Amino acid sequence: MILTIETCIQRAVDSRLWLNRPVETPPETNCSESTMLVVYTIEKEVKMNSGVNRRAFLKAQIKGALWVSAVVSGIPASRAISAETFPDIAAAKGTPAKATRSAVRLLGGIEKFVKKGDRVLIKPNMSFATAPERASNTHPEVVRELAVMCRDAGASSVLVLDNPLAPEERCLEMSGIRDACEPVASKSVHMIRDSSLFKEVDIKDGLKLKKTDIAKEALRADVLIAAPVAKSHSGAGVSLSMKGMMGLIYNRRIMHMLDLHTAIVDLASVLKADLTVIDATRVLSTGGPGGPGKVLQEKTVIASTDMVAADAYAVSLFEWYGKKYAPKQVRHIREAHERGLGRMDIENLRIKTISA
Repeated sequence: MILTIETCIQRAVDSRLWLNRPVETPPETNCSESTMLVVYTIEKEVKMNSGVNRRAFLKAQIKGALWVSAVVSGIPASRAISAETFPDIAAAKGTPAKATRSAVRLLGGIEKFVKKGDRVLIKPNMSFATAPERASNTHPEVVRELAVMCRDAGASSVLVLDNPLAPEERCLEMSGIRDACEPVASKSVHMIRDSSLFKEVDIKDGLKLKKTDIAKEALRADVLIAAPVAKSHSGAGVSLSMKGMMGLIYNRRIMHMLDLHTAIVDLASVLKADLTVIDATRVLSTGGPGGPGKVLQEKTVIASTDMVAADAYAVSLFEWYGKKYAPKQVRHIREAHERGLGRMDIENLRIKTISA
């Protein structure tokens, strides 16, 4: 008996029976050839990810679902995939909370990324003991709104983590992030410094950074949300989503001792955010990463599923050091694009803006 497409895919997805098989030999089932093509596509996508985990698996399911839709409707899969209407980059202007929610909604809503029972980790900038107006930390209302949306989507836990550069209690107090999130997810905001909270991870595609100790909670998370503030950086030019991942490793100083730009890209090859939300409500355009410096009141939040694209758009949108720059002028953005981690060619991407 030939099973229905829906049954075949669900059985494959639920059981993950093929995960230990070679890509060339998907499991034998009573499924049609076209349905097995869908299963094969999901399997291949999972195999291409280093270290099969739930986040990689869920991304593969999404792609597989598009193939299912194509098979059922008789539409070529390439056309079904290209028919997706969500933008590559979304930008909303308004108050921090409203702009955050609106930008994420343009991408399809938080439910597109967070499912019931998911463990969510939000990675903001909160490593400086400074108030929101200094623009060296993510605005607390941006972080709070993300936590609210994740909770409402059914997340089983929402953690907000960073590895501080200043005394942790002062960072938690001055940033305002702990107080903002406490009513939403009690005791969810933490600083991580203890080496026992990290695990060594090999970076198989690393050019300079070959291994590093990554926060265990980041490795356990089903959903990783990058929520950096848009700010300048004396060593990297800018500090956005890719640079912000340094707050999830134990020894960030080693990256400065290597080639910083290349090491940032190496790290981004293993810490890939499922959703990037850049807080550009205030932009620290000079004097970063800690300030003081020139703060631009841009009232903007940028969202994307592509860290490279989000960073590239932020670079192109604002003034840095009194000038305008193209994304390719920031070396770690250019290298990430060249290494296939995302796209900096924003002129070829779908961008949607809105006033919140």
